[in-house]
Amino acid sequence: MKKILLAVISVGLLAACETQMKSKKHNPKDLKTAREETRTKADTAMQDAYFQSLILQCGKTFVGKTVFPDDPNHDFAGKTLVAHLQSCTDKEIRIPFQVGEDKSRTWIVTKTEQGLLLKHDHRHKDGTPDEITMYGGYAGSYKGSKGAPFKQHFLADKYTAKLIPAASSNVWTISLDPEKMQLTYDLERHQKPRYKAILNVQTSND
Repeated sequence: MKKILLAVISVGLLAACETQMKSKKHNPKDLKTAREETRTKADTAMQDAYFQSLILQCGKTFVGKTVFPDDPNHDFAGKTLVAHLQSCTDKEIRIPFQVGEDKSRTWIVTKTEQGLLLKHDHRHKDGTPDEITMYGGYAGSYKGSKGAPFKQHFLADKYTAKLIPAASSNVWTISLDPEKMQLTYDLERHQKPRYKAILNVQTSND
């Protein structure tokens, strides 16, 4: 599946690039615009492929634990983590994330005109929103990586920076290993590791 997705993306990008360069090859400004448009299309294609990769896992449950920090006093320490790809449409994927018995969290990945958007929806037991909720950001480049069909970086947006000033430099990376059937949730702040969880797909034998 991974090879097929990458092949489709490569063919599409080459075709788009060739068409733009042929039509605008005589004007340096047009060439620059064409390259920028090609990069934008490449990013969009990667994000679309990533979204589709998650869609293919819809209905599956991933179970795991915190691997960083190794701190017994951390809120998630020693607790079983469960991510269930519960609801999937062509525009939105909702992933309830359970920490021990706490079911207050849901990850939401949405397709928008600005690109993929990750939000963390926090709720009280009665379903009302927590004061700190809907933080996250858009998919983008991070540390030289533009993302891939199985991995995207989500950089804190303005709403998050206003809601949680200390989290203005947050970058969340959610990746899927289709061979190991493993989901990784990684958070960095100020370009330093802050939290990481690894979850494996739950099988009928588990």
